[in-house]
Amino acid sequence: MADAPSQAVPLRAALLAQAGGVATVLVLAFALAQATQLAFWQVPLVAALMQGVAAALIALWQRAPRWWLLIHIGFIPLAVIVHGLDIAPGWFLAAFVLTLLIFWRTDQSRVPLYLSNRRTANALAALLPATPITLIDLGCGMGGLLKHLAKARPDCRFVGIEHAPLPCLIAQLRTRGIANVTVRRGDFWPEPLGGYDFVYAFLSPAPMPRLWRKACAEMAPGAILVSNSFAVPEIVPGTEIEVADRRTTRLYLYRPTVGFAQPDLAGDSAAFPAIPHPPDRQ
Repeated sequence: MADAPSQAVPLRAALLAQAGGVATVLVLAFALAQATQLAFWQVPLVAALMQGVAAALIALWQRAPRWWLLIHIGFIPLAVIVHGLDIAPGWFLAAFVLTLLIFWRTDQSRVPLYLSNRRTANALAALLPATPITLIDLGCGMGGLLKHLAKARPDCRFVGIEHAPLPCLIAQLRTRGIANVTVRRGDFWPEPLGGYDFVYAFLSPAPMPRLWRKACAEMAPGAILVSNSFAVPEIVPGTEIEVADRRTTRLYLYRPTVGFAQPDLAGDSAAFPAIPHPPDRQ
């Protein structure tokens, strides 16, 4: 079997997986009907579950993120179950609008809504040097991390960018009145990173290579890229920090601007570890 393309358009790939699952069930139903007279499509939920498994297997071959597999398995079975319930159509529209406001175009960004917990915020706060810095949170979600950092370090400046409307609104409301926090709605990719001492990201594996290229091209000498949970492929982080939380969060710290004279930030804060330079990139 040939390798599946790893960078397929997510929504198109998902539709192809669902269509492939339907085709698989139809072929299997025809074959079983011819051989055994078994008409399992008369039990819609069984056929739906088989379609979901087939779609998930296709998505696995496509190298889709793991959370897509659950969507594929449950999409048609859930539709069959809901179809049997007496639910007014308006509720479906409301659920769709609410989901869109929360997740927006996750199918394009391939970044689900991940929220940084308080222990991660504490660990990140401990990394900040004693001198004032500017930090940006790329995809700040509901703003919990920014609010915690801003209160812990009123001498520093914090910026958050979030593309999903509802989380962004919540983040703006949560940080309202905190002078050293700014939350904007939009796409963080056009945002220049040269003015930030720390760049924090809790994204997904998919955008990490692109983020690394952007960081290398734009971040200032000595600036730190902190990635929550997702390492940059084939790049050794200068430091890895394990957070003492239930999901054993790991923070990966990088200095993208290798080759520049970089200050030793370990002298600025006893909690801030010295970060050795990553190996030269090809």
